[in-house]
Amino acid sequence: MAETPTIRFGVIGCADIARKLSRAVTLAPNATLYAVGSRSLDKAQSFAAANGFPDGAKVYGSYEAVLDDPNVDAVYVPLPTSLHVRWAVLAAHKKKHVLLEKPVALNASEFDQIIEACESNGVQLMDGTMWMHHPRTASMKDFLSDAHRFGQLKSIHTCFTFAADADFLENDIRVKPDLDALGSLGDEGWYCIRAILWAANYELPKTVLALCKPELNQAGVILSCGATLYWEDGKVATFYCSFLSNLVMDITVVGTKGTLHVHDFIIPYEEKEASFYAATESGFDDLVTKWGSQPSKHIVKTDIPQEARMVSEFARLVADIKFNNCKPEKKWPTISRKTQLVLDAVKASIEKGFEPVQIQE
Repeated sequence: MAETPTIRFGVIGCADIARKLSRAVTLAPNATLYAVGSRSLDKAQSFAAANGFPDGAKVYGSYEAVLDDPNVDAVYVPLPTSLHVRWAVLAAHKKKHVLLEKPVALNASEFDQIIEACESNGVQLMDGTMWMHHPRTASMKDFLSDAHRFGQLKSIHTCFTFAADADFLENDIRVKPDLDALGSLGDEGWYCIRAILWAANYELPKTVLALCKPELNQAGVILSCGATLYWEDGKVATFYCSFLSNLVMDITVVGTKGTLHVHDFIIPYEEKEASFYAATESGFDDLVTKWGSQPSKHIVKTDIPQEARMVSEFARLVADIKFNNCKPEKKWPTISRKTQLVLDAVKASIEKGFEPVQIQE
């Protein structure tokens, strides 16, 4: 049996999320931590020591040095969203495959620059939406695709909120207009919008209408917001995201025959297994005193965490390009762009005084 090729990862930036990704690279069977770079050499050294980088890993005092290392196959970019277009484009020009943290850009126009750079240099691009790679996600999609059990899609409702503390609301990059100007919409709303598109087979809605009275901080960054999405065939979806409410990570998908419920879609309650509830032709008994057909619980196990599965899938695509002369997989940047288009439309609706916004591909 041929040995599985190992892809060497460089990490540019030492954000908190990079700690999780570094562990994922360590757990992935076809990836290894090869280099890390920060604006401070001391910070890069401390990060490597604390996050399982192997002996001999390269530690650099700049992002450029990681990109200039000829042995780095791929880079993970956990930098603030405002820096994505600069560093992702440069990475692509340096022939490094790009695993890009979400949201992928401040707007679709910026992301198009990243896509163009990756396509013209033949490198793989994928965003860091980890839950997409859990086997539960595929199992849930099987249920939604079953016309006998689920029927025709009618509505989707998603919610991601958490109660940020005072330090977060004052100092986190996600509330800084010069770093992550999209705030809660870019951070939590990205997951909600992706879940909606996933359930709708990535068919873009026709119209987006932001909910009135989003909450903003003094700098004008969104702390909580929501929107309703409309399709021409009558499907409808809603989402709500907030830095100011108790932790919720819910999806509800309603069809003509069935319903899907999941309560931890972004980060499962358990690392090695996750569950969802599926109901088909639910109803009450004759006296309407109890459910006649209750939702059933489905448990899906995984050998490695979802973030390690994401790294493994990305590394597999990179290896196919590097060793088998394959072309980059366009599915992932296409999905990212659609998510960004909807996010942009929500932001535009807010800025236009909560008017409906038409989505144009």
